[in-house]
Amino acid sequence: MEPWGAEGYWLVRFVLQRGLALIYLLAFLVAARQFRPLAGEEGLLPIDRYVETTSFRDRPSIFSLWPDDRAIGVAAWTGVALSLAALLGLPYWFPEPYAVPASMLLWAAMWALYLSFVNAGGLFYGYGWESMLLETGFLAIFLGAGATEPPTVVLWLISWVLFRNMFGAGLIKLRGDDCWRELTCMDYHYETQPMPNPGSWFAHHLPDRFHRVEVLGNHVVELAIPFLYFAPQPSAAIAGVVTIGFQLWLMGTGNFAWLNALTIVQAVATFSDGVLTAALPVESPATAPTPLYLEGLALIVAVVVVVLSVRPIRNTLSSAQVMNTSFDPLHLVNAYGAFGSITRERYQLVVEGTRVENPDEDEWEAYEFAGQPVHTEERPPQWAPYHLRLDWQLWFAAMRPVPGPRQRWVLAFLEALLEDDGATLSLLRSNPFVDEPPERIRVLRYRYRFTTPEERRETGEWWHRERAGTYVHPVSLAELRSGGTGRRIVGW
Repeated sequence: MEPWGAEGYWLVRFVLQRGLALIYLLAFLVAARQFRPLAGEEGLLPIDRYVETTSFRDRPSIFSLWPDDRAIGVAAWTGVALSLAALLGLPYWFPEPYAVPASMLLWAAMWALYLSFVNAGGLFYGYGWESMLLETGFLAIFLGAGATEPPTVVLWLISWVLFRNMFGAGLIKLRGDDCWRELTCMDYHYETQPMPNPGSWFAHHLPDRFHRVEVLGNHVVELAIPFLYFAPQPSAAIAGVVTIGFQLWLMGTGNFAWLNALTIVQAVATFSDGVLTAALPVESPATAPTPLYLEGLALIVAVVVVVLSVRPIRNTLSSAQVMNTSFDPLHLVNAYGAFGSITRERYQLVVEGTRVENPDEDEWEAYEFAGQPVHTEERPPQWAPYHLRLDWQLWFAAMRPVPGPRQRWVLAFLEALLEDDGATLSLLRSNPFVDEPPERIRVLRYRYRFTTPEERRETGEWWHRERAGTYVHPVSLAELRSGGTGRRIVGW
């Protein structure tokens, strides 16, 4: 058994690369299944808007050159294939002089492809974990492969991403909402978060005292623990384990796409091979020194990261901190943060259609979403680390009583449903109009809350809801296409 502080990071790299490859695989599968109906040629926010309003220099993407669904499909499935190759450790199969170059080419290709999706995806790709995947994926290009040791500086840079990820989230909470300072935010969070999962109902009903301790623990993990990432072993590894445990709790109580899984992968960089061999029944293999050219490239990357970190750090330390912000078109060094404010009530959009000319209330049928609640008796599902992009935007859209400029896609979504568009319908859990589309469609806005334990015992329902208004009034396909009834449709 090696001592805790034993040098060497071959096992750390092995675990980190496999975890990151798995997240890349999920990300490219999401792109293959969702990008075209959301942001493709005929998407809810067509890719032509990206081409017409954005220069390649500002947001580089291969779709700036080939803005069509065929290119999107080829890029997404190529990314899936490359991710599988990385997951299987394909570069490690190469003879020793070629393992490192093969690894660099593989990870660079994945990073460039995913950068194209993020920069062209607009609203549906505007999440902090997109930049975080790109930043971590870029650093992975320089980890190497084969029998050689990884450059230690790259693992420190990944720990630096982890630090900004956690510390930025901690600061934005303290600055953003009184409930974080009053230790009451968890009274609301589990119920009002973007997409609850099966554990959310139970977490919501934990005692108030637990919620107070929970918020206090959140502050410790996000504001104090990150400084230990750069401490000697075993302190750094203990900080990594605490971070992983914290992320596992978040994964068990909510659907946050791959944010938590990616943070766990980043936390692996706080370990050493000595830590892993002391804690697990594994042995570190004999390794060769890091090639000089890879060490040199890693040092150049470190200098670039230091220079590009100035603006994100200024943002993080500013009283006007903005969370989840990229400061360069390649998303190399970014500012992070989450849940700076907590909503106190959950509003939900329910989309309904009918084939009846003058329908009664019971003649409307609801579409079911994959992750957002509709029927009150349905248990919240588990989807993370898979990312349901439409469902996330529906949560944001429901915050307003009627669609605003950023929710113009909602009308395009309704038009696609009235057209019986198969690609759009594939984003839903179920379509109540299998034979032919509805004649009219509407969107109601409800206030949802979790049932109490007593209510659930009596009714078996997970949710209770009350109607809060009409988000989009009943509308036909012709009215949507005409565009002349917008104010009446959305109640402006």
